Amino acid sequence: MNEYKLMEDIERYLNGEMTKEERAAFDILRKENAEVNTRVTEHKHFTGLIKQYGERLELEGRLDAIHREIDVHTLKEELMVHPSWIVQLWRSHHSKISVAASIAIFAVLGTLFFTGYLSNRELNYVRLRGEVAKISRKADNLNDKLNKLNRSGKVTDNPGKYRGTGFALTSNGLIATNYHVIEGADSVYVQNNAGKSFKAKVLYSEPENDIAILKIIDTSFRNLKPIPYTFKRSESDLAESVYTFGYSQDAPVYDDGKLTSANGLNGDSLNYQISIPINPGNSGGPLLDTRGNIIGIVQAKQTQMEGVHFAVKSSYLLSAIDSLEKKVNLNTKNTLFNLTPVQQVKKLKNYVFMVKVYDK
Repeated sequence: MNEYKLMEDIERYLNGEMTKEERAAFDILRKENAEVNTRVTEHKHFTGLIKQYGERLELEGRLDAIHREIDVHTLKEELMVHPSWIVQLWRSHHSKISVAASIAIFAVLGTLFFTGYLSNRELNYVRLRGEVAKISRKADNLNDKLNKLNRSGKVTDNPGKYRGTGFALTSNGLIATNYHVIEGADSVYVQNNAGKSFKAKVLYSEPENDIAILKIIDTSFRNLKPIPYTFKRSESDLAESVYTFGYSQDAPVYDDGKLTSANGLNGDSLNYQISIPINPGNSGGPLLDTRGNIIGIVQAKQTQMEGVHFAVKSSYLLSAIDSLEKKVNLNTKNTLFNLTPVQQVKKLKNYVFMVKVYDK
């Protein structure tokens, strides 16, 4: 495989642009070829640094532009007495704010050029195009939000964008959920059964499989007791009894039903079809069999067909866990086995979290 083709494949792999068959083949290549695996890890780390640097420059530029135009010492008083002042500021200086994010893009590219990283322009264009596109989308989002503020003339406190469910993979704070739950998030928190919230970060995501793995980074978090469930690698059987446990309400909700198909819509092998009702907030929750095995992640319902609901198979979650840079040791001792549903849920509730997503 030539250098250009390899870098293009790595870019598509990390951006979730490969088909399931291509991704499976590339996973095998990574396992068999240590050099390719190292290149993937290095590129993922590099693009992460570029993203952080670009976002920092974007923020600094926006703040500098605003700071030059306002008296920060009277900002609080002006906002409290004259909320429409923000609208006036936008009307007077929106061009400066809009340009600030764009400057961040050129600053990133300029830095890379002078450090020699862009010496092979064609190859590194492929590497950087995804990151530049992401920074551009952030600039567009900023303009959209300020335009909405200008039209409404109101300053509002955003209580949150979305709520979903997640469940613990390890005792030290790794949490699995759906990618669509955290997509576009500015900040993510997880709330335990006792009502305490912890700040988390997105550690890994697979948009194509709707999987995300979070890491609790809150200093107040204390490790959980040993995980009581195990993760099933093999396919589950049709008509098998299954249940979900998640936050479709402010308190956790238990629902049970049957596994009705080994495939999702149009024969998609990513999903199981289940008869359990799926409501807003259930997304990202665990799907378990009666023996206490995690067999999937609750995903979505089919609005065109009454009673048709889906869950991502646990085999895809396990594959995502294997893709993490740091090896994860999953629990192999199932302490939910042979317990009644009531007993299982009592133990399970400490390992299932409400996922709260906020945007700017």
